[in-house]
Amino acid sequence: MDAVILIVSALVAFGVTALLGVWMIPFLRRLKFGQTIYEEGPAWHKSKQGTPVMGGLMFIIGIAVALVCGLCFAWLQKDNRFFSELTSSFSQDRIATVRWIAGLGLALASGLIGFTDDYIKVVKKRNLGLTVSQKTLLQLLVAAAFLATLLLNGDTVTRIPFVGTVDITQGIGLVYWPIALIFIYGFVNAVNLTDGIDGLCTSVTMVVAVFFLLLSGTLYASGLSLFAACLTGGCAGFLVWNAHPAKVFMGDTGSLFLGGAVCGMAFACGSPVLLLPAGIVYLGEAMSDVIQIAHYKRTHKRVFKMAPIHHHFEMCGWSENKIVCVFTAVAVIGCGIAGVLVWLG
Repeated sequence: MDAVILIVSALVAFGVTALLGVWMIPFLRRLKFGQTIYEEGPAWHKSKQGTPVMGGLMFIIGIAVALVCGLCFAWLQKDNRFFSELTSSFSQDRIATVRWIAGLGLALASGLIGFTDDYIKVVKKRNLGLTVSQKTLLQLLVAAAFLATLLLNGDTVTRIPFVGTVDITQGIGLVYWPIALIFIYGFVNAVNLTDGIDGLCTSVTMVVAVFFLLLSGTLYASGLSLFAACLTGGCAGFLVWNAHPAKVFMGDTGSLFLGGAVCGMAFACGSPVLLLPAGIVYLGEAMSDVIQIAHYKRTHKRVFKMAPIHHHFEMCGWSENKIVCVFTAVAVIGCGIAGVLVWLG
C-alpha cells in the first residue's frame, strides 16, 4: 500500500483518539465510570482511585474511523494493489484479505467481551465483572470462530522460521488448531495482564504494531499494513492521555481489543509463531503470573514480590516511567529478534 495512505491513516487514528479524550474523559467522569483500586495492589495506586476507565473506546473508535478513511483514500488514490487484493479471485490474495478482516473481527469481539466485563464492574457495581468461566468460554468461542473463518476460506498453511510452510489440514499439522486456540486465548489475556501501570500496555502494543507494519511491507500485505498503521496511530493517540500520570485507563474494553488485534496481525502475516518473540513482554507478564500462582499453591511462598512482573519491579522501587521505558525497550528487542527470524528463517 502507498506509504502516504498509511501515514494519513495513522495520523487520523492518532488525531481522532487524542481529540476524543477531550470529550470522553469528562463524560466518563460524569457517569462515575471510575477505576476501583483493590487492597492487594501497591499502596501508592490508591491515588488512582476513580480515574475514568473504559477509555479503550477512544482508540477503538479512532482506529475504526482511520480504517474507513484509509479505504476511502486508497480508492481516491486508485491504489490498485490494495483493491486488487480485496477483490481478487486469486486464492492467496483472498486469504490475505480474509486474514486481516478476520483479525479485525477478533479484536472487536474481544473488545466487546472486555466492554461487557467493564460495564458489569462499573455500572452494575459488581467488582468481579464476568466470572472467569464466563469470560473464558466467550473468549474460546471467539477464538474458535476466528480460526474457523480462516479454515473455511482456504487458509490451510502456516509458516515457521527455519522449518518452512506446514500443511495444517492433515497429519501432524492438525495439532495446529488446538495449539492455535490456546495461543490466542493465552496472548489475548497476556495483553490484558500487561495493562497494569500507566502507559505500559499502550507503549508495548505500539511497538508490536510497528513491527507488523514493517513486516507487512515485505509481504506486500496491504490490508495488514493498513490495520497495523491504524493501530499504531490509535495507541499513540491514547498515550496522550494514558501516559503517567494517566488521565484515563483503557479497561478490559481496550486491553482485550489490543490482545485480539496483536493476535489478528500475527495470523494475518501467516506466521503466528512470530508473536512469541515480538510479544515477549506479554509472554513474560503472563508467565510471571502463572509461576507466582503455581509456586504459591505448592509452597505458600512467592517467587515475585507481586505479579504480574511489572508490579514486582514497582515493589522494588522502580518508577512507573522507568518500567514503561525498560519494558518498551524489551519489546523493541523482541521485535528485532522476530525480524531476524523472518530474515534468516
